[in-house]
Amino acid sequence: MSALTVPPAGAGFDFLSLGALVHRLDPGIIPFRKARTLDIHVSGGEYNVSANLSDCFGLKTGVCSAMPEYPIGELVQATVKAMGVTPFYKFFKHDGVRGPNIATVYSDRGAGVRPPVVFYNRSNEAGALLKPGDFDWKAIFGGGVRWFHSGGIFAALSDTTSELIIEGMKAAKAAGAVTSFDLNYRAKLWAAAGGNRKPTEVLGKIVENVDVLIGNEEDLQLGLGIEGQKAETGLDTSKFFETIGKATQKFPNIKAVATTLREVHTTNRHEWSAVLWYDGKQFTAPKCHLDVVDRIGGGDGFAAGLIYGLISGRPTQEALNLGWAHGALLTTFPGDVTMARLPEVEAMAKGGSARVQR
Repeated sequence: MSALTVPPAGAGFDFLSLGALVHRLDPGIIPFRKARTLDIHVSGGEYNVSANLSDCFGLKTGVCSAMPEYPIGELVQATVKAMGVTPFYKFFKHDGVRGPNIATVYSDRGAGVRPPVVFYNRSNEAGALLKPGDFDWKAIFGGGVRWFHSGGIFAALSDTTSELIIEGMKAAKAAGAVTSFDLNYRAKLWAAAGGNRKPTEVLGKIVENVDVLIGNEEDLQLGLGIEGQKAETGLDTSKFFETIGKATQKFPNIKAVATTLREVHTTNRHEWSAVLWYDGKQFTAPKCHLDVVDRIGGGDGFAAGLIYGLISGRPTQEALNLGWAHGALLTTFPGDVTMARLPEVEAMAKGGSARVQR
């Protein structure tokens, strides 16, 4: 087992992700049954990491995704462009009635003792139609690629999306890139996929091609079939490192495993930390209290900060702290992607306070 070897920066991409783009409808703290106005956030677990690494961390990033040709697609394309992410789209004609569509995620923010509620409309989703052969990896990676990323939400959409992830991972490895995967286990998505698609089998085949794995205890147990005690939220790292040990025995190709740790007291008050197992060593981020504005995207914010630290050659503890800090800051903004600046992330990672900046 050896540490990651990240290719040097060049003319190509620092980071490229593969996944489905979605739009999230957000009524704020109002439950949907009483909502009359909504904010629209462009999102997608894989895209969010590309957007964060571009907008906050200044890396050259891209995203490979499906794109229906209709007004919501135009809205999404404009937002991707505004975040500085280079797109590679497989375009689909929209029939004006049934799609294919860009998926809709409905998510209110909750408040206090009332938790956020998330549900979906992923019917006839264009992203689920993506399949091997839809992207010319040789051309996309032609100028070089340092890091390739995908996730479990995209893998859950169809048989062909998981196959496409494996195709992309193998092409990225052939191009010399580091590969990462966020397990992002979502029981609702796997249940909707049908009983014949077992997440442990599908995700296991993908993880055989992965260098850096992101996922909590539940992800590892339910997504990869790793034995362990009942998954619980909290800041106890010992049980999680035990589970990581079993995961790396099952998948010896994995060089790093990381996750956030969160203890939820109320919807808007969390305790927050993170852990990283890297090349056989254990690292733990600081702990802090979060006053949460919008928790959606915090995990993707953590992944982006961690990847930035590793891809830029920062010391391992510093890389973890950058992920912890950026994920924390992202929960203070509405929406799914970053509004932070790198100096703010670095200041928090070093122990900065929330005193007024004059």
